This record gives sequence, structure tokens and C-alpha cells, in this order.
Amino acid sequence: VRLVASGGDSVQPGGALTLTCTVSGFALDDYAVGWFRQTPGKEREGISCLSENSDATYYRDSVKGRFTTSRGNGKNTVSLHLNSLKPEDTAIYFCATHISDYLCSQFSASDVGLWGQGTQVTVAS
Repeated sequence: VRLVASGGDSVQPGGALTLTCTVSGFALDDYAVGWFRQTPGKEREGISCLSENSDATYYRDSVKGRFTTSRGNGKNTVSLHLNSLKPEDTAIYFCATHISDYLCSQFSASDVGLWGQGTQVTVAS
């Protein structure tokens, strides 16, 4: 069982990226998926959640209207589309699953069952 976040890169302010969370060993479409980010010296911050049934998405205010999350056509990927990037979006981004819909919607890092390997996003001129 493995979860990997990929797609991070260095972009200029106002740019866009798509991060992909890929799983092996089980079907990701059976679970809620959250995206988190972390900068040095700060706690990991939840920024988005895609519910287990894909009938709801939740976004932290700081990314609402700029980031969107969705499932891939297959059963093993979830994407996070980042638009209108700002320097303060610079962080290591992680995906997570095996989390309840409620905790996912609260952007809580508690009781996350499976964390993915992170990917670095850098936004700078």
C-alpha cells in the first residue's frame, strides 16, 4: 500500500499547477482524500477535502476559489488543481486518505490512516 503526491514545481506568482495523488494497493475512490501542506516550523495544514462519495468538496478559506480537487478517471488518483498561485502557497504538499468524512471536512490531520509522500511547490518571482 503506497500513496504518492506528485506534480510539484517552481512557478511564478499567478501561475498554476496540478498535483496528483496516486495510490497503489487499494482503490482510492472508496475513501475521502484530503490535501495538506506544510512549511518549515509550522504545523501541517489541511487545505482541501474530497468526500468519500465525491459528493462534497471542502476548501480552507485561504485557497477557496483558487484550488479545486477531483478524482481521476481511474480508481487510483485524486488531483489538486492550483490556480492563481501566491508566494504564501509555497509549501510541501501532501495527500492523505483513510480518514473519516467528518475529520476530512474539518481539515484535521488527526487519525489520518495513510499519508502520501509530499511534493514541493515553490511560488516565487
